[in-house]
Amino acid sequence: MKKLLILVMACYGLNARSQQLNESRNFLYFFSDSTAYAQKIKLRPDFTGGWSLRADSRRVPVSQVKFFNNQDGFFANTRKFNLLGQASFAERIIEGKLNVYQEVIYDDVPLEDEYFGFGDYRRQAVNNRMFINKGYSDLKKVNYRNLNEAMADNPNSLALLNRYRHTKLTGIAMYVAAGAAIIASGVTLMAGSGLKQTGTGFHGMPTYQDRSYTGSFVLLGLGAGLSLGGFLAGESGKKNIERAIDNYNRW
Repeated sequence: MKKLLILVMACYGLNARSQQLNESRNFLYFFSDSTAYAQKIKLRPDFTGGWSLRADSRRVPVSQVKFFNNQDGFFANTRKFNLLGQASFAERIIEGKLNVYQEVIYDDVPLEDEYFGFGDYRRQAVNNRMFINKGYSDLKKVNYRNLNEAMADNPNSLALLNRYRHTKLTGIAMYVAAGAAIIASGVTLMAGSGLKQTGTGFHGMPTYQDRSYTGSFVLLGLGAGLSLGGFLAGESGKKNIERAIDNYNRW
């Protein structure tokens, strides 16, 4: 009888957990790992000038909510990533074994029925305002270290991630070289300003000619070219991050 009771309780726990993970309904997922369902979930300003969530008629402090799901999408709380602790959310733009979130901007103008939503935005390239997680775990910023830990069990994804690291380091090196070339161009330009004495003329008077600025402009052009190369290398690296995540989610 005791074993049967334990089995029933275990089945109940599994069922409750499966319901908690059901995203076909609007819900709030708290940092305490509990869930509250609601017919409507709205984002609204509060009297302190911050933001709060309304689950039907109940006001819920943003600081308690880890994720929420409503008609606009699935959102994660990114407040801990802000230096001032201001309320902010990131929308899940990729769902899979590895979820990807992109921070969104609030629209503080009521849309309808006193509902405050997120402003229009386009999906951006990989940047430091993107986050990853697995399931309902804590968010982490998109960077090499966090991605390497998250995808450690997939060699193909790690290979693509290492390509990203290589191109990133190449891009940094090119930016450094570009900076050095531009500085050298400025130094030679200042040092070579004015006239250059070429000899003496009538009655021993010195003769002059304009100094050549060719070397300075060559260095300036080299710096511009290296800067462009660094930018292109960085953009290529970001695409390898996207490929690595896609490969991981299809694996």
